[in-house]
Amino acid sequence: MLIKESHVDVQTSVNGKESSMRIFLFHPTIPGYPNARFPGVALFSEIYQVTGPVARFARQIAGQGYIVAAPSSYHDFTGPEPLAYDVPGTDQGNEWKVAKTLDSYDEDSQKTVDYLLSLPTCTGRIGSTGMCLGGHLALRAALDPRISASVCYFPTDIHSRTLGPNQGPDPSPPSASTSTTSRHTLDLLPSLRGESALIFGLRDTHVPDAGRDSIRAALRAAGAVFSWHEFAWAQHAFIRDELSKGRYDPAVSRACFEVLLEVFGRVLRTDLGEGGGDGGAVEHVC
Repeated sequence: MLIKESHVDVQTSVNGKESSMRIFLFHPTIPGYPNARFPGVALFSEIYQVTGPVARFARQIAGQGYIVAAPSSYHDFTGPEPLAYDVPGTDQGNEWKVAKTLDSYDEDSQKTVDYLLSLPTCTGRIGSTGMCLGGHLALRAALDPRISASVCYFPTDIHSRTLGPNQGPDPSPPSASTSTTSRHTLDLLPSLRGESALIFGLRDTHVPDAGRDSIRAALRAAGAVFSWHEFAWAQHAFIRDELSKGRYDPAVSRACFEVLLEVFGRVLRTDLGEGGGDGGAVEHVC
């Protein structure tokens, strides 16, 4: 499918600060069908904003018949240009990742979904995806009931509750005695209504065994509809096809993209109607 690329600048106002967030748009086109309509996908980037690998990932998705909108996450601090895949770029991205507030992340997601739904070429069915920081943001975005499916690649900072300003890792939920309601994604999973797929590499040091186990347990406790995928030899950023420090694995990346296509194809491209029941009886037979 052919793709038309453009961008739009959307005004944001949160925490007493106004800024302009650029949304990069990757829109499928079918010659001879100017009124064709497609589901939308909000694509959240890693800590380097919308880089070449992120744009190529967006094109892959758009080429399958989805309108992809990729917001520039660090508009609070800088322009939409990507950070470099080097030590200064990594340090800057990690600094801004925790300086940006949860309110700002949430508004970015809401504005991106708003924009997709405003397009006359969008069917109204929305999914989310992303990698690293963006994997976390894709799952957090799916707390919005307007998002029906999310595919999250090695989402960081969920298990440690360290997205946004904090005083350091806090693996425990707030104490009931403090009457504090947690706003961390891990503690909000009972609000997840759509279907999610989470993808990890077993050799990813950013989300170690215990961290993955805690996320999976929280999803189960929340009664979430989800699938879980772990790849034996994959390290962090294994889908990044540029400057991945030898970690890019095209075969595993292809398998993961098939997971994305299955979930989005079934949930976003099919009119499932109203949900009901428990999915039918599970048979314990060979």
